[in-house]
Amino acid sequence: MASILQKIKSQSKIDPQDKVVYDLMDEFYQKNLQADNDEMTPEFTHRIQKAVSDPNTKNIHLLYLLLMYQQHISQAVAEGKSPNPEFQIETMNLLESETKEVYGKLPAIIYIFKAEALDSSPKKEEAKITVANGLKEYPDSVPLKVYSYLNTKDEVLRQDLIKNHPNHWMVLQFGIK
Repeated sequence: MASILQKIKSQSKIDPQDKVVYDLMDEFYQKNLQADNDEMTPEFTHRIQKAVSDPNTKNIHLLYLLLMYQQHISQAVAEGKSPNPEFQIETMNLLESETKEVYGKLPAIIYIFKAEALDSSPKKEEAKITVANGLKEYPDSVPLKVYSYLNTKDEVLRQDLIKNHPNHWMVLQFGIK
């Protein structure tokens, strides 16, 4: 996978000042994970497709990694299979290191996807650490709060989730009451 990344990266124009890809990752998080219900719109999907197909999009290798991860998950679900945790972890580790290298920080979505990847493997403790680190950076992240609550059963977190986010899809999905 690293060799594929190197090939993609070598063809990518890297610019830490260009936030288009970072902003797309953040918006994906806001619309797909942080919102009470999925708020993905055709317009947003079109913006992602436009960025992917535009040869001038800077830092495109980061978007490719994110979309490769999403495609793997979607395909596994469509086929009724479990995603490959090794592939998920390797992809997220690459996305994490490459995003830090370009932007010096991580969007919340990377903490969430990395925690999910680690949690689907025997690396449960690493998943907990990733959630905790994500919450330090994004204390208002509902998905990170949900995963933290599921890990710790912290009553303060539970109360926050049921009081402030009772209709969030993850609170409902995990039956947090």
